[in-house]
Amino acid sequence: MATTSDSSVSFDQTDTRSDEMNSTIEQWIDDLVAGVDDAQASEELQEWLDVQSRFHDYSYRNTLLIKRQCPEASRVAGYRTWQEEFDRHVTEGESAIWIWAPIITKQCPECENSPSYHEDSDCEYDETPPEEWSKGLVGFKPTAVFDISQTEGEPLPELETEATGDAEDLVPALTDAADDLGVTVRIVDGAEWEHGDAKGVCTQRSVHDLMPVVKAKARPNKADLAVTLIHECAHALLHFDVDDGAERSKREVEAEAVAYIVGRYFGLDTSGSAFYLAAWHDDDPEVIQDRLGRISSTAQKIIGAIDEG
Repeated sequence: MATTSDSSVSFDQTDTRSDEMNSTIEQWIDDLVAGVDDAQASEELQEWLDVQSRFHDYSYRNTLLIKRQCPEASRVAGYRTWQEEFDRHVTEGESAIWIWAPIITKQCPECENSPSYHEDSDCEYDETPPEEWSKGLVGFKPTAVFDISQTEGEPLPELETEATGDAEDLVPALTDAADDLGVTVRIVDGAEWEHGDAKGVCTQRSVHDLMPVVKAKARPNKADLAVTLIHECAHALLHFDVDDGAERSKREVEAEAVAYIVGRYFGLDTSGSAFYLAAWHDDDPEVIQDRLGRISSTAQKIIGAIDEG
């Protein structure tokens, strides 16, 4: 069964499920913080990045939950979604994978609570009745999903993203997506490269124009070129609002992680990536959570720009 492994967890008890899901995420991050100097922590981060690359549009909290319950998962959906949209059925006896799903309902314009929570709050907003309120995100609830390996039935259609896995296509696609990312991308001939042994750099256009410019040294290995461009684009998105030199160096790990996720998503071999988490040795759990969130959202932004190009 896909969910059985020594490291997997389950959330079988309804009354404690939410608390256990939250504590599992917090414990994983606490363990990562405690072990940033150890090789095991880097392996744990890389395992999460693998899951994030397969579920790039999921939050880091949900991909951490998937990693802890079913690290081999490749495609998840709800019980009825598998039946109604894919003509597949969850195999009898399979355990659900629990993730957080958004709750979208009528929302108070002032306190942003749902009508029921609004009534129990101190909010005095009464300009319009609840039935006239617009819908919005009011919270999250545990929701059961299942991996394709836990189902049987009709084969899934080929994903469109598989065709873009060739780096020959990915490099121009990334260049075309640069405008949507707010970045200028330039591939520089080796004879004109002025940045020594660096494969790529992220600078600004000029002293007066702060538009990020990503430059990469041209090379025959298009996969390596693509990963370099992604890495430097991540720097452009992650670092241009950071003045602290120490923090910028810490975000080198974030940029490498983004390149790993995006590269894996488009079918590139990024196994040579190295994650030196010792750079995060003085970060507390809240800072690590912020880093994971930035990694997840930046990878999602780059993938989205390329896919929509």
